[in-house]
This record gives sequence, C-alpha cells and structure tokens, in this order.
Amino acid sequence: MTQAKSPPPGGPGQDRSRMGPTRISTLVVAALGAAAVAWLLISSFYYSSIPELPWLPVVTLAALAVLEAYAAVNTRSRIDRKPGRDPVNPLLVARFVVLAKASALAGAIFAGFYAGFTGWLFVENTRAATEDRPAAAGGMLASLALVGAALWLERSCRVPKRPDDDHEPDQRESHPNQR
Repeated sequence: MTQAKSPPPGGPGQDRSRMGPTRISTLVVAALGAAAVAWLLISSFYYSSIPELPWLPVVTLAALAVLEAYAAVNTRSRIDRKPGRDPVNPLLVARFVVLAKASALAGAIFAGFYAGFTGWLFVENTRAATEDRPAAAGGMLASLALVGAALWLERSCRVPKRPDDDHEPDQRESHPNQR
C-alpha cells in the first residue's frame, strides 16, 4: 500500500524558495531584541570597561544610508527606463535586493542597540552618560535612516507591473502566432 504525499508547507502552488519583501515585523523583533541586549550589557559594564562612545559608526551608518538612497533613486529610474538612462543589469538589481535586505536587518539591529543604549543613558544622570547621549542618539537616527533607505532600495528594485499581469494566464488574449 502506498501513502499519499502530504502537500509541502505553505500551501499548494506556493514556492517556498522564493524571496519575498522584508517583513517589518522581522525588523521590529530584531530591534527589540538588540535593545534588550544593549540595555543589559550597558547597565552591567558601562562604568567598568566601556570607553567614550565613538562617532565613526554613526558616520558609517549615515553614509551607507545616503549611498543606498542614491542607489534606490538611480535604480528606479533605470528600471522605469527614464529618458537618458541606460537599462539596468538584472544581476545588479538582484545584488541590490540582497544588499537592501541585509542592510535593513543590520540597521534594525543597530537601531535597537542604539535605542537601548540611548534609553539607558537618559536614565543615568552622570557626566559620562550625558557626554555619550549625542553619539547614541545620532547612532539611533543614522540606523533608522539606513533601515528606511534599505527598504526604499528594496522597493525600487521591484519590476513594474505590465498591463497584462492583472489577468490569469488562461484569460490573456492569445497572439495570432500562439496557437
């Protein structure tokens, strides 16, 4: 006797290996987890072993956000084939999507870390905590900018819908050569 195979998880007709858009819920969970870890680490080790908070990560995150925002604008105009723009290489678009997904998650983790750190610094009323507040708040803003730019880049890489994409394959008008 043979057993019938059960349908794959995700329902019939769904391809589980297909990459979808970044979920906001994933980014929120990553940020909240990073904020909790940052709060615990900072409250335990701030006065014993952490030097003054540097500005270099803030500048790096902000620069990445600017570069990804520029890539989003440029890629969208090339996909839409605006006048004066070269067509976009599909492999480049795929690489941009991977970059955008990774940057969105990394930005969310950094934003959560900086949010936990900033929250803890505003609870503390010491001179060292007061001096680190601007860098921590700047890091949180730069991280949020990176998340926004990454999501914008990911959205810019979508292929625009064609008018015939709204119909089911069997409902499309057949061309005279397709019989």
